Formats: sequence, C-alpha cells, structure tokens
Amino acid sequence: MTDRFRVTLAQLNPTVGDIAGNAAKARDAWAQGRNAGADMVLLPEMFLVGYQTQDLILKAAFERDAMAALDQLMAECADGPMLGIGGPLREGDKLRNAYFILKGGKVVSTTRKYFLPNFNVFDEVRLFSRADMQGPWDAGPLRVGTPICEDSWYPDVCEAMVESGAEVLMVPNGSPYFRSKHDVRMNQMVARVTECDVPLVYLNMVGGQDDQIFDGGSFVLNRHGALAVQMSWFEEAIAHVDFVQTNEGWVAEDGEKALEPDSMETDYAAMVMGLRDYMGKTGFKKVLLGLSGGVDSAIVAAIAADALGPENVRCVMLPSEYTSEGSLTDAKAAAAALGVKYDIVPIGPTRATVTETLAPLFEGLDEGLTEENIQSRIRGLLLMAQSNKFGEMLLTTGNKSEVAVGYATIYGDMAGGYNPIKDLYKTRVFDICRWRNANHRPWMKAPSGEMIPVAIIDKPPSAELRDDQKDSDSLPEYDVLDGILTMLVDDEASVAACVAAGYDRDVVKKIEHLLYISEYKRFQSAPGPRLSMKAFWLDRRYPIVNRYRDEG
Repeated sequence: MTDRFRVTLAQLNPTVGDIAGNAAKARDAWAQGRNAGADMVLLPEMFLVGYQTQDLILKAAFERDAMAALDQLMAECADGPMLGIGGPLREGDKLRNAYFILKGGKVVSTTRKYFLPNFNVFDEVRLFSRADMQGPWDAGPLRVGTPICEDSWYPDVCEAMVESGAEVLMVPNGSPYFRSKHDVRMNQMVARVTECDVPLVYLNMVGGQDDQIFDGGSFVLNRHGALAVQMSWFEEAIAHVDFVQTNEGWVAEDGEKALEPDSMETDYAAMVMGLRDYMGKTGFKKVLLGLSGGVDSAIVAAIAADALGPENVRCVMLPSEYTSEGSLTDAKAAAAALGVKYDIVPIGPTRATVTETLAPLFEGLDEGLTEENIQSRIRGLLLMAQSNKFGEMLLTTGNKSEVAVGYATIYGDMAGGYNPIKDLYKTRVFDICRWRNANHRPWMKAPSGEMIPVAIIDKPPSAELRDDQKDSDSLPEYDVLDGILTMLVDDEASVAACVAAGYDRDVVKKIEHLLYISEYKRFQSAPGPRLSMKAFWLDRRYPIVNRYRDEG
C-alpha cells in the first residue's frame, strides 16, 4: 500500500445552468490532475450545475440533463484519477444536494448533504431533502470523509465520519463572500480539525452569481490547525497537494501560502468580480453609466474599467442648469484618468419640453421634489435609450446609504441592469476611493494611480437638482447616517439601542421611517454584489406594506 496520496484542488468558476460548460471545466481540471500524477481531483459543491441554482434545480429537464452530463463525465474520466464533483441527486421523491466520487467509469461513492442551510441567502430546505448522516468512503490507501459545505460548520457530521474511519476530511464548498468571512471559515475548520484530529481540505468555488460572490480562498489544515496550503482569493486556481502517511497518520505537505488581502481589497475585488461575471455570464461586453462628477459614479466607473477594461466602458455626463463647473471638470478628469470613453448629453432641451407639456396640469403649484425627480428620470430615459441603441448595459450608481433611505429616483438614477456599490455605505465609498487611488493589482484592467480625482472625494455630496443643493440639507452627515443604518439594518437594533449609542432619537426615527417606506424601491432595484451579511435582497427580506414602527 502506498504511503502518498496526491489531491488536485480545482478552485474554479462554474456558471449556473451551463451544465456542458461546467462539465468541460471539470474534464480539464481532471486532465491537469492526471498529468500531475494525482490520485484524486476535487471540485466544489454543486459544480456540475453551478451554485446557487435557486428553483432552476426543480425543473425535471434540468435534473435530467445534469445526470446525463454526470454519466458522460464518468465515461470520459474513467482512465485516471478519481474525480469528486457536486450535483443534484434524485432518490424517489427526494432531491439531494450530493457529492459524487467517479472512478473507473462509475460512481463509487455518493455523499448527501445533511445540514441544509436556510438563512441569509440560502433556501436549501425549500429545494433539497437530507438523508441520514454518512460515513467515509475508501480512496485506496486512505479513507476520506466529504462533508458538504454546511456539514463542516457543525461537529456532528465530521465527527460521525471520523468515528467511522475517515483519516482525512475533504470539504467541497459553495461558500459566498461577506466581509472578513475567511476568518470565520478558518476558525470553524480549525475547530473541526481540533475535535477530529485529522487533516482537512477546504475547497471553495470562485466567481460571481447574481448578487453572490464566491471568493475562493481554499486551504488545507493539518492536525492542531496547522496551515499547510492557502490558495488565492477571487481567481481560478489549481493546486496539487500531497498527503504523506506518518506514524501520527496522514499529513499534508506544505505548499504555497497566499497572503490574505485586507477587507478594503476583498470588497473591491468582490465588486470587480461581481460585475465582470455578471456581464460575462449574461453575454454583455460593454457598459455605460452616468458620470456626474460625484464620488459614487466615479468609483463605479473605476470598478467597471478594472473589471472590463477601459475600452469597454463609456461614461456620459448629462448636465443641467444646476450642474456646477466643478462637476463638469471633475467628471472629465475621472474619465480621462481611467481612459474610458466620455460623452456629454445635456438634459436642458428635454427638460424644457417636459416642463412645457406638464405646465397646464401643474399650473399654480409650487416647484419641488417632482421637478427634481423629472431631471433624474430624463437622465434615466436618455441613458436607457443609449443602452438599447448601442447594446451597452447601464450601470446604476446608488450606494447603500441612498438605497436604504430612498434617496434615489425610481425609473431615474435607479435605472440600470447592475449596481456594483449597492452594498457599500457612503462612508465606505469614500474609503474605497482612497484605497483604489493608492493601490493597484494585476487583476485590475484600468491604470494605476489617482483614478478618482481628490476633488471628487473632498467636495460635499450633492445631487445637483436645484441651486446650492447638498445631501446634508435633508439627511444627517453620512458618518451619522451610516452609523444609524448599520445599527438598524445590519444589526437589527432597536430605536432605543440607537439612542443609547448616542444618536438623537428624532433623527433615528426619521431614518427608520425612510428605511421602511423605501422598501418598494429596493424591491425594484438592480442587483449588486453582496459584501455584508445584511445586503438588501435575500439577506434582508421585509414586506413592502408595513405599518410597524419601533416606538421604544
């Protein structure tokens, strides 16, 4: 019996529904493992169909096509290393989230996911049924347990596998990103290694799927939580890991250990990957956005240029009589720094026509928010017309603070197909701008240096929909607003808790009111990458009609 076992870890990017394309990626990874002398090639959870499929997995034809692809993989990968791959499994009237081990042209082992997550972005109880806990399977020189993703976050499944003879745990994952999640994962896996006293492989997928970003960051731990291998984040990667049998059991030999990026970099990388994959997986190649001279549109332009290349980004300034000379100068400077295309389309003539058309109906009424929103909606109309004509996806640029309190115009500046900064509070937008100006990475397609002019970062935020307008005219300063929103949204804190933290009660009540009455806008808003554990959409599901208010 051999005392060495080589595993190829394939940290790859599947596409939901692209069963043939995912299978082709699996075959390529298997071939790389075979060429490297691997005994086994490991792919992530549900890799064959992509993750998360949501209700797509319930279509009988989809399930049939997945099983046909699995059969073909079995035949094509018969002569070489074992292949581990996740996919659906039908057993009578039960559908399982399963992990298959293919060897010699057949399935030699099938593990069924036991703990089905049903929180945050997960609805697996809706889609799958769990079976009994399972033991390990025979990999030749050693016995392997394959707890699937959530099964490794609790002691039960891992302990059952090790007590039944597992000598190594190999965990296939579809674990989506949120800020600082790697530390959470690592702490959980160190706990499993400590409890079970066996090495552990944590293989995560990578890539963007709608709002969810899978960040990779796969790793291998030896006993006592000793890190043997740390793979990179936010990129596809292949690693070959050798396990060697010793007097103390199987041990993973040391390999490459990538350095973990800080949270500014991971947030920025998640936004870039989210946009890049949303575009690529939906078939779009070019984007446009309204570049106002403000900080939000400037950072969205930078994200787009880094994701797609400056040649695939077009920025449009849509000035009105209220647009300052400073905004015109700053927008042009931002576009020039990034190297993107820049057009100017004034809204004055269209606004005059709309004003004249509505004048008989509005006669005798004061101007106000309606007229401000008309400007925003004219911009949305003109941008969507260009999107349709030129086949460019329109990006919307509202930050989480604005999205939370409804300071965005539905069918106006909310128009668009994707919002890269949807889960980024305004104060963090400023921080990300400064970080991007000071840092450049090989995966960024835009130039290095000051991509967001300092003048944009330093000036008071304004929608410029009336003379001398500032956001602070109707909202608290953003450090106060974001502090309150973090408590109300991210922490689900009470009004009383916000007051106890030092915030004025009247201000907190105003923000709570704006948060609740803006739910209908968020319901219709463009998707964007999830960066926190309380992103708007699946993480935070509130009713549109809602009379509750916290009077504490």
